[in-house]
Order: sequence, then C-alpha cells, then structure tokens
Amino acid sequence: MYWHGGRIDWGDKSQVKVEWPLFLRALGYFKPHWKIALAVVALIGFGSVVSLAPAYTTTQLINVAFHGTSYSLIVVLVAISFAGVAADSLASVGQSYLRALISQGIMYDLRRQLFGRMLKQSVSFFTRSRTGDVMSRLSNDVGGIQDVVSGTVFDAISNVGVFTATVIYMLHQNWKLALVALAVIPFFALPTRRVGSRTFLARKDTQAQLSKVTAFMQETLGISGMLLVKAFGKERSETARFHALTEELRRLEIRQTMVGRWFFMTMRLLGSGGPAVIYLFGGWLVITHQASVGDVVVFGTLLLGRLYGAVSTVAGLQVNVVGSLALFQRIFEYLDLPFEVDEKPDAKALVPAGGRVTFDNVTFSYRADARPALEDVAFDIQPGQLAALVGPSGAGKTTVTSLIPRFYDPQQGSVLIDGQDVRDVTLESLASQLAIVFQDTFLFHDTVRANLLYARPEATEEEMIAATRAANIHEFIESLPDGYETIVGERGHRLSGGEKQRIAIARVVLRDPQILILDEATSNLDTESEQLIQAALRPLMRDRTSIVIAHRLSTILAADVILVMDHGRLVEHGSHFELLERGGLYARLYEKQFAQAEKAVV
Repeated sequence: MYWHGGRIDWGDKSQVKVEWPLFLRALGYFKPHWKIALAVVALIGFGSVVSLAPAYTTTQLINVAFHGTSYSLIVVLVAISFAGVAADSLASVGQSYLRALISQGIMYDLRRQLFGRMLKQSVSFFTRSRTGDVMSRLSNDVGGIQDVVSGTVFDAISNVGVFTATVIYMLHQNWKLALVALAVIPFFALPTRRVGSRTFLARKDTQAQLSKVTAFMQETLGISGMLLVKAFGKERSETARFHALTEELRRLEIRQTMVGRWFFMTMRLLGSGGPAVIYLFGGWLVITHQASVGDVVVFGTLLLGRLYGAVSTVAGLQVNVVGSLALFQRIFEYLDLPFEVDEKPDAKALVPAGGRVTFDNVTFSYRADARPALEDVAFDIQPGQLAALVGPSGAGKTTVTSLIPRFYDPQQGSVLIDGQDVRDVTLESLASQLAIVFQDTFLFHDTVRANLLYARPEATEEEMIAATRAANIHEFIESLPDGYETIVGERGHRLSGGEKQRIAIARVVLRDPQILILDEATSNLDTESEQLIQAALRPLMRDRTSIVIAHRLSTILAADVILVMDHGRLVEHGSHFELLERGGLYARLYEKQFAQAEKAVV
C-alpha cells in the first residue's frame, strides 16, 4: 500500500493478496462486544450438541425401537428428538438477537468513526472529493458489511462447532464410516483461495461503481444541480449518463453474483457424492456385521448432511470473508487519511484579547506543484479595525480569509490572532472567536429557527429575535406562514438571495464573534435587498475586527486599512486617500471599478 497525494495505491489488482493485518483489524471491531460474543459462542456450543438429538434418536429407533422392544421407548425417543430441535431453535433465536446487537454496534462504531474523521478533514479534502463518494463510504460500504459482521464470523464458529460435535459423534458411533466421510473433506478447500481473490476484486469494483452512481445522483438530484439541468434542458443527456453508469453497475453486480458459482456447484457435487460412498462402504460393513443398518442410514441421511454442510459453509465463508475485506479496505482507506489541518496534542485555548490579526510572511500553495496562492504576505490588523481586501480576481483575497479560521495551513510563515499562532490553539476555541458570512450563503433544510440557533444553540428567544431585528429580517420571518418554524428548503432555496443573506447575518450577530470575516455578496442582489443588508452590516462590524473582501465602494471608504492583493502578494496597504495619492494598482482599480460608483453616490 502506497500513499500518493490523497489516494491510496493498492498495487497490482491482478494479484490480490489479503494480508492478515487487514483481517485482524476488521476483527478488532468485535473487541468492545466480547461479552455478548461469548454468550453467542455459548449458545452455538449448546445448539451444536442438542442438534445431534435427531441423529441419536433415529439410530435408536432403527436399531432398537422398531424391532418391537417397547412402544413407550418410541414415544421417549421421539420426545427427545423434538426437545432437541426445540432447544436448538430457541438457541438460534437467542443467537440472532445477540448477533444483531453486535453487528449494529460495529456498524455504529464504523459510521461514527468515519463521520468524525470526515469532519476533521481540511477543506481541501472536500474540494478534491465528490460528496457522493464520501456518502457512499458512510452508507453503502458500511451497510454492505452488515451481513458479514452479523453472520460470517459467528457462522464460522457455529459451523466449526457443528463439525466438531458431528465428528466426535461419528467416531463414537462407527470410526470406519467416520474416516470414509472425513476423507472427502480436503477437496472442499482446494478452490477457495482463487475464488476468494476474484470475489475481493469483484466486490471492490462494484462498490467503486456504486460510489460513482451515488455521487451522480447526489449532484444531479440536489436542488442546485436540478436547476442547472432544467435551465440547460439537459434531461435527456443526464438520463443517458445515468443509464450508462447504472448499466456498468448492473454488469459488475452480475459479475459479483456469478463469481464462485462454479465453486459452489463443486461443493454441492462433493456433498452429494458423500452419501453414495457411505452407502457403498456402509453396505459392505453391514453385510460383514461391522456396522448396523441404523448407523449407515443415519450417517448417509443426517450426519453427512451436517458434516458436509458445515464444511461447505466454512469454505464459502472463506470466500465471503475475503470478498468483504474489499469493503473494509475502502472504509479503512478513509479512516487512515492523514489530517492536513490537525490540532496539536498540547494545543491550548485561544485567549481573546481584542481581535488583532497578523500575517507574518505567509506563503501558501493549494498544491505542491502549483504556484503559490499567497507569497510572503505580511500585515497587521489592529483590534476593532475594518480591513478591506481589494484586488483583481485570483489575487489571493479569499485565500487570506481561509487561512485565518485554519481551513488551510500555510507552508511558510504564521497566522496569529492576538499574538497566538492559530496552529497552537484548539480548533474549537479558534472557531468560537470567529464568524464568517460566506458569499454563497448556505442554510440547512430545516426551520428558520434551527438555522439561526446553529450559531449558538443556547441562545434565548429574546436574543434570537434581537439578532434578526439587527439584520432587518425579523418582520419578514414573522410574515412567513409558520414564522420561525418555516422550513427554508434545501440550501435555503425557498428564500430569495437577500433573505438568505440577512438570515446568515442574523446568525453571525447571534454568535457575537470577536473577529468577523465577510465576503460581501450584494452585487447580484436587488437595490432594496442590498440596502437592507448594508444597513445590517454596519452595526455588525462595529467594535469588532472585520476583514472584508470588498465589492462595494461604501465598504472601501469606511475601511480603516485597505490591503491590495495582486498575484498572491500584498502590493499596497493604507487608507483610501493614501492609496489614491500613490497612483499604484489600487488607484487603477479605483478608476476602473469604483470611480463611476463614487460619482453616482455624489
């Protein structure tokens, strides 16, 4: 296994060698449930013994009772047989319940670990990954191991128990017949290794294709994707893409189903050939008075079925275990992903002291082979200042705002808040001091209230309403059919852009951060919405450090310091009038983008 920039190379797929560490790691998930597992094993042992009652009673009925010894003996033997079956059935019910407890517990552990691991991944991981693939690992892959977890391990133990009990009983009844029966068993194990390897590959390829189908559906059937499909009239082409993906999935599913069919046919042939050998050899033993008719009949009809059934199942389980390891491998691939942005073991809580933000010669690149998005950037924003980030598209403005909350870490230099390197403080304490209003406002498919309280769940009703009043959105929310209990729809699509933006601002007001990061998104809104949002922003930015990617002249004129970015470098900084006097990049940008707006304002 090799790590290659965000993906794992598992080597030559044509030669699959399942290593013991992978199997033992998967088996390790049973450890927290060992007490329940012991109870299952005890029930398995009990069932393996009592299930021999029909074989014992059948032998006695043929050899003794049916010869007219006593009718009451027949009644007793039948009762024993029925009691054995009943006890075995009850043990089976108990096993099923306990197995379900273990399997669901393991699946819960895996889902919890995967989800927690995903939450701790950096933003760059999600920009590289398709959401549908991540979802497929959490749902399809984890769900796919349910039968393996609940059945495979304990089925192996159960069949080993049945095999052991049956062999002991057979040797006790007639060791010669037992040896003949056991002579066939080695043939069951011959094809299992090759079939298991093919099953591993087939199941892994199937799950990979299922991830693609899930990702496609997640993107296309989401509200944003659906609007794009309908806007461009792409229903027919998207249907064709879906058909192609599902056709390949169908082919792989059939391949996975058919892998090993010849193997299992061989198992059945071996299992059916055993009774023929027993009757031929057993007939000779009966004629030569070395075995009873009851022994031969029970061996051929009951005991061989138990023996070869157990062996066939164990052989098949080996194939299933190897195949299921493909699912565990995909899950462990995500569990083993390193954290690009991680919290130090000795990280301390950020001590707020006003909200000073410092970039100390920061250099950052999104990829090792790409040019730096930021190069040797240094600035110092004092507590309570409003800093406006200005520059052409691709200058590095968004990258600056992404490094402050540690969405990414710089390769060189440091980002400091109140003199503390953000890499040395806990992520939770860092987030508690920040609030961000994104350009692309996101709301959960939930109520307005739930979306607001996401910022501070413990906030009171009065505090929440005060925040919405500050954002000029309270009256609108009250006018909705269900008020604060109104469902906003996926990504808030039931609301207009201005309404979503003001709810996002109210959410930030409720959080009451020390540092505000704002990517103004008012340029595409109507004049009324823009004015309402601008009015909501003014009190929000008062008495707190605010860093704004400026799209509006009013924001630039109000800024205490303007940071001018170009090609990843900080080329100028100062006040509006200072920068105009210098006649540099800012002056050119101003003449091109803002001068007409200033004339309109005047």
